[in-house]
Amino acid sequence: MTGRISHRAEISEKLAGIRLDQAAAQLFPQYSRARLQAWIKSGQLRVNTELKRPRDKLLPGDKLELDAILEAEEIWEAESQTLDILFEDEALLVLNKPAGLVVHPAAGHRAGTLLNGLLHHCPDLEMLPRAGIVHRLDKDTTGIMVVAKSLEAHNALVKQMQAREISREYEAVVQGVLTGGGTVDAAMGRHPKNRKKRAVVNNGKEAITHYRILKRFRSHTHVRVNLETGRTHQIRVHMAHVKHPLIGDQMYGGRLRLPVGASAELRDELQRFKRQALHARRLELAHPLTGTVVQWEVKPPQDFAQLLQTLTYDSELEAMRDG
Repeated sequence: MTGRISHRAEISEKLAGIRLDQAAAQLFPQYSRARLQAWIKSGQLRVNTELKRPRDKLLPGDKLELDAILEAEEIWEAESQTLDILFEDEALLVLNKPAGLVVHPAAGHRAGTLLNGLLHHCPDLEMLPRAGIVHRLDKDTTGIMVVAKSLEAHNALVKQMQAREISREYEAVVQGVLTGGGTVDAAMGRHPKNRKKRAVVNNGKEAITHYRILKRFRSHTHVRVNLETGRTHQIRVHMAHVKHPLIGDQMYGGRLRLPVGASAELRDELQRFKRQALHARRLELAHPLTGTVVQWEVKPPQDFAQLLQTLTYDSELEAMRDG
């Protein structure tokens, strides 16, 4: 599938003398600099009908003509899926991702991913980078995701993400009893020995996680987490780094630790909970078309709610015994 876009602009005195790619970025800010440079090199963005180089300087009155054909970024299969859509308009699609769903095709997961389902729901997404997906959730993490439905919206969301203007709030249940909220500021990168994992490393990329306590249990803590950066597995790695890994985290949680004196219900629940107890609860951003700040919120799924209920019951039993 292909699509076409067409724009015209004239170089003002203010923009005269700067490079073509720099002027194009100012005149067509809805597209990324890399994409504009590619259009210049392919002749889809011309000056006075002439082919120019990205570094060529412009004169007052020069006319920029953008006539570009959008083509599929990659060949992916569209698959019918039931999507829990919270909001959709011409620019955005906001959904609630369930546990067990891989977001993007990769080796071993070419089909059955969220991206495959998105392409069935909205075929034009195949012309966008990663089918409009601007951030991911791990396979077993649940909650809110936003997908761009146009190049303009995609570029706007990526810029907001890079400027840390998108607010992402999570809920998690961690092992151990935290004494208070805090911030983990620890650079992350690939694990030195296991390529599938991430780790806190000296030469990694900046990673900052803020957390505060929602409720303490006998041997666990329910926390609310805000991301300042968005590294792969960031919350899972950071909470494990401070010795409070997420319940059920098969990759970073270590062996299952059952609290001494735990109720039979809690032991069964902890043994049954086989995914990281992590849910993307709230998302806030500026709408790409209007600039209006919009937000969405979704409660944790049933298994997460059941875990909290069992932890509460176990704590109440302990309090009764102590009383």
